[in-house]
Amino acid sequence: MTASAPIFTAPGTAAPRTAVLLVNLGTPDAPTASAVRRYLAEFLHDHRVVSLSRWLWCPILHFVILPLRGPKVAKKYADVWLPGGSPLAVHTADLAAAMQARMPDVRVAHAMRYGNPSMGSAVAALRAEGVTEVVVLPLYPQYSTTTTASVADKVETLEDETHDAELDFRFIDEYHLDPAWVAAVADSIRAHWAEHGRGERLLFSFHGIPQRLVDAGDPYQTQVWASVDAIVAALGFAPDDAQLTFQSRFGREPWLQPYTDKTLQALAAQGVKRVDVVCPGFAVDCLETLEEITMENAALFREAGGDTLRYIPCLNASPAHADALAALVRRHRQRGV
Repeated sequence: MTASAPIFTAPGTAAPRTAVLLVNLGTPDAPTASAVRRYLAEFLHDHRVVSLSRWLWCPILHFVILPLRGPKVAKKYADVWLPGGSPLAVHTADLAAAMQARMPDVRVAHAMRYGNPSMGSAVAALRAEGVTEVVVLPLYPQYSTTTTASVADKVETLEDETHDAELDFRFIDEYHLDPAWVAAVADSIRAHWAEHGRGERLLFSFHGIPQRLVDAGDPYQTQVWASVDAIVAALGFAPDDAQLTFQSRFGREPWLQPYTDKTLQALAAQGVKRVDVVCPGFAVDCLETLEEITMENAALFREAGGDTLRYIPCLNASPAHADALAALVRRHRQRGV
C-alpha cells in the first residue's frame, strides 16, 4: 500500500472521512549516490536536524558533506536494500496495511518526513478521497525536537497551505509508555530468546541526539529511560540486567552517551562473548538497525574480542505492533484531543 493508493469500498458505501497518517523519517528512492544526495539534502536542510546558520551550513552541506557522504551512504543502503525498496519504506508500508486491516472504518496511509511519499502528496491524496480529519502518528515512540517536532512543523505548513477549514489535523506526539507497545517489545525479546537463546548481555540501542538539545529541555532522553525501565520491568528483570546506549552520532559535538559502538567494544574487552541488541526507538527496521547494528557494530564487537552479536528485529508490521498502534489511535480519537 502507498500513501496515494485509493481505499476500496463496497458499492453504495461512503469512503472513510477520517484518516490515520503514519509518518516515518524517510529514505532515498534508490541505493545510488544521486538518490542519497537528494534525500540527505532535504533531511539535513531541516533546521530541527541541523540548527547552524544557513549561510554557514549550506556551503558545507552541498560542497563537502553531500559529495563525500553520498557514495558511502549509498553503499550502505545497497547492502540492506530489499526487492520492494529500502527496508524502512517496505516495513512502513506493510505496517500501514496491517493497521488498515484492523481499522476498516478509517483510511490508513503512510508518508515520509523527508523523501517519498511526501507528507504533502499523502495529504493531497487523502483530501481527494474526501477525508476531513487526519490523525497524524509519527512513528517515533519517544518525543524529540529533532523528529516529532519536525513532523509537527510540516503539519502546520500543510495547514497553512491548504487553507481548508474542512480538513482537521490531530496529532499524536509520543507513545513511549503505551502498555501495549511496551508489551509488544518485551514479547519480541522473549520470542527471540526462545528461538535463538539468550546472550550474556541485553543492550538497548537508541538513536542519539546532541547533548546540548537535552540540556536545552528536549525530553527525549528522559522518555528513552522511561521506555527501557518499562520494557525491563515487563521482562521481569532488575534494572541493572540491561544496558542503555545511543547510536548514529554525527559530527564532533558530544551526543547522548554511552555510545553503542564504544560500549560493545568495552564489553568485548571485558570478556563478554554474546550480546543481544534491541532498538525499540525505531518502529521498523532501517539502515540504522540492519547496517549500523548488524553489520558495522557487530564487526566492531568481534574485532574487540566478542563472538556473537544477535540483533532483535524491530516490531515492524507484526500483529502486536499493528494492534498496539491501532488501539492508540482509537483512544486518541475517543478523547477528541
